[in-house]
Amino acid sequence: MHQVHARLRQWMEEAGMTVTVDAAGNLRGLYAGDTPTAPRLLIASHLDTVPNAGAFDGVLGVVLGLSLVEELRGARLPVAIEVIGFSEEEGVRFGKPFLGSLALAGQLTPELLSLQDRSGTTVIEAMRAFGLDPAELPRARMARDAVAYLEMHIEQGPVLESQNLPLGVVRAIVGQTRLQATFTGTANHAGTTPMPLRHDALAAAAAWISAVEAYATERTGLVATVGAVTASPNAGNVIAGEVLASLDVRHAEDAVRLQAVEALQQAAQQLATKRGVSVEFRTLLRQDAVPMDTRLTQALEHAAQQAGIQSCAMVSGAGHDAMVLAPHLPACMLFLRSPGGLSHHPDEAVLESDVEAALAAGAHFLQSLRGPLLEELTRECDDA
Repeated sequence: MHQVHARLRQWMEEAGMTVTVDAAGNLRGLYAGDTPTAPRLLIASHLDTVPNAGAFDGVLGVVLGLSLVEELRGARLPVAIEVIGFSEEEGVRFGKPFLGSLALAGQLTPELLSLQDRSGTTVIEAMRAFGLDPAELPRARMARDAVAYLEMHIEQGPVLESQNLPLGVVRAIVGQTRLQATFTGTANHAGTTPMPLRHDALAAAAAWISAVEAYATERTGLVATVGAVTASPNAGNVIAGEVLASLDVRHAEDAVRLQAVEALQQAAQQLATKRGVSVEFRTLLRQDAVPMDTRLTQALEHAAQQAGIQSCAMVSGAGHDAMVLAPHLPACMLFLRSPGGLSHHPDEAVLESDVEAALAAGAHFLQSLRGPLLEELTRECDDA
């Protein structure tokens, strides 16, 4: 990461930016506006990724922000631009995502700083080892004059490719509920127990898994997944006595998601009862949907139109740093097509023409941050 910071710092300074690394390890390049008091636009994404990943998840958004500043060629705008490369979004090392953006939001709590990796090293110890001073974390918070946030990111899915579109404007990051279902039946001999006398936990779970798929398929925008199943005793000649099954439900509207969770739990109860099996659920995660700012979303859509680029409105099924910052300032996201729908994979890619499209739309978006829109955003910032 020190090498990444060094390379990006060089490019940022060549573009006329003042560069710092804050106490959370976020790389921050500031390009001044046309006045010393110009409000600030944040353009950000993350620099970390997952093991055995591709080259574009996260880091592309940082480089696109830098490229937009380079394309200004020294010209100044009514907004200052701060390009940020977040230090830790994926949560691979410490099991908690968004540490970099949480620092900007002032939410990097002592509990988070005490999280440990597999070797027992805490977050705060890792910061010190990297050369950071955790005592300076309060100064890592976003500037008081920040009025808007833009994140550009590969889609990490197949929607844009399926529609043959280069760009998508995100209207919301979906809410998510994760549950664990425990089906409890009776383990017994597979050869000596007649079918009508069985209490097969795995058969009940299997019927429910099919019901989950059918329910989500019939409802636009809803995704529901059973991705992990553990049967016990897990032997080929034994009827399963207990099954643990995951459930992941996501939708851009919280009411739809919560209704789906309730319906799928009821379906599990009915299917279990039919087989003389019981089922219990434990909630692992409940995360509300995060809408993007309507004004900025419309400005992004209009910017794409001005650049002659066709885009579509869409939702993000994955989490992003934007969901951390959106409760604190108006935020928007621009997706780039992911060829093959691949991400978190060595074959992850982008098309150069789509990168050009994103830069063109981004340039028009920067020009739109003036006049009544900028005045409204600044006034809201001052009131807050």
